[in-house]
Amino acid sequence: MNVMNTTEKAPVLVGVDGSDSSLDALRYAAKIAAALGAPLRAITTWDYPALIDLCPTPGWIPDEDAADILNAAIGNVFAGDPPAELSAAVVAGPPASVLIKESRDAEMLVLGSRGRGGFTGLLLGSVSSTCSTHAHCPVLIVRHERHERHDENAERTES
Repeated sequence: MNVMNTTEKAPVLVGVDGSDSSLDALRYAAKIAAALGAPLRAITTWDYPALIDLCPTPGWIPDEDAADILNAAIGNVFAGDPPAELSAAVVAGPPASVLIKESRDAEMLVLGSRGRGGFTGLLLGSVSSTCSTHAHCPVLIVRHERHERHDENAERTES
């Protein structure tokens, strides 16, 4: 019989793709995890493009590229001092599918409003939209533009 340890807290899960929006999501997820006394789990995914077999890219090692993106994001956000209860993982598969599966064991899923792909004019990216509909836990979507406007207003008041 498999008994789950009920004293172990579910993590605050955050999807990271290296975009400014995902860096904001990582910052916010860290604040939420600290407030809840929960661990923080950062995930970067990778997937082969549909036509990779037709046009292979020599020397491309997708899981290493994804790990580099995740490590750079963690270094950028936490300036070399990540939270003690941070775990980071690179997982193969489409981002929305991976995050939805991982959300089964999460307290909350935190995502940026838009990632690296798609159309920059969209208010909500396809991964964020899909996860908000299908995740197995609450989903928080962090908008990067709001932070930019806040910073601009702060600069105006300081002048």
